[in-house]
Amino acid sequence: MVQEFFFWVLAVTSVMAALGVVGVQDIFRAALLLVLAFLSVAGLFILLNAEFLAVVQVLIYVGAISVLIIFAVLLTRDVEQGNPSNRLRLPAFVGAGLLFLMLTSAIVKTSWPEIPSESLARAEEVFATTPQWLAGLLLREWALPFEAASVLLLAAVLGAVVLIRERQP
Repeated sequence: MVQEFFFWVLAVTSVMAALGVVGVQDIFRAALLLVLAFLSVAGLFILLNAEFLAVVQVLIYVGAISVLIIFAVLLTRDVEQGNPSNRLRLPAFVGAGLLFLMLTSAIVKTSWPEIPSESLARAEEVFATTPQWLAGLLLREWALPFEAASVLLLAAVLGAVVLIRERQP
């Protein structure tokens, strides 16, 4: 009962935040709503007992991507003007509605078979060992490419800051 309550709270929060990202005129508030949507998805991962995915969601999306987006928004001039409205808004809503109807009909018409209990036991074993296996790969066999990618991302962020600072008076 409590888990179902938290599911609905997180699901509604996630959907409303995602709609707010698309519908809000102020780009800074849209970025903050994106952070809220990412956090809600992380909460849903926790309810699914996928703690590893929840931590990755918070570290990668909330901690890195969202902070980078907010950082870029704050370095952009004319943030107060917001997003200009254009003539493609109505076709985009119609297309999104049609996509929603197609996906809903596919979900309703599909027969979802039950997973046998012996397959569930094997799946639990695989999911229990996957984080250790990934950590071993990233920190042993792929340590150099992993560190090179992090240094490359840091250099890209620093380069963006340098380029922005040169343009401002």
